[in-house]
Amino acid sequence: MLIAIISDIHDNLPNLDKCLNWCQKNEVKKIIFCGDATTSETIFHLAANFGGDIFIVKGNAEIYTPKEIANCSNINNQGEAGIIELEGYRLGLCHEPIKIENILLSAPDFIFYGHTHKPWIETKNKTIIANPGNLAGTFNPATFATLETDTKDLRLHLLADLK
Repeated sequence: MLIAIISDIHDNLPNLDKCLNWCQKNEVKKIIFCGDATTSETIFHLAANFGGDIFIVKGNAEIYTPKEIANCSNINNQGEAGIIELEGYRLGLCHEPIKIENILLSAPDFIFYGHTHKPWIETKNKTIIANPGNLAGTFNPATFATLETDTKDLRLHLLADLK
């Protein structure tokens, strides 16, 4: 199964739509969102334009409340951090990298985070830690990541290169 990992949309709906179109063409089944949508309208847009499950964590720039998005049936809100199980993998999610150390205590297979807007992949204690970059295209070019669960293939994608 192909999973998309996105972060730091900051209300850039054209970039989000470009990513979602790619996800649809490539049969992405689930999205992990590492925070900073900014407004509830962006969350509503994401939920309405993606048919699969979306796992989200709160970013530091959110100006919506969990109650505002509670009616989005495909949104699985993990609060500020969480661990989910998908396709036999334990996946840690957070926005700010300061939370990574606490998630590492649970020995997940992967930890996905955002906040820095910088795409990054490293391994620590057998856990792959990855930042998909940012969809807003601020500070760094717009990027996102995908994880193919059948092969454990984690890739970064530059939004400008999408066809």
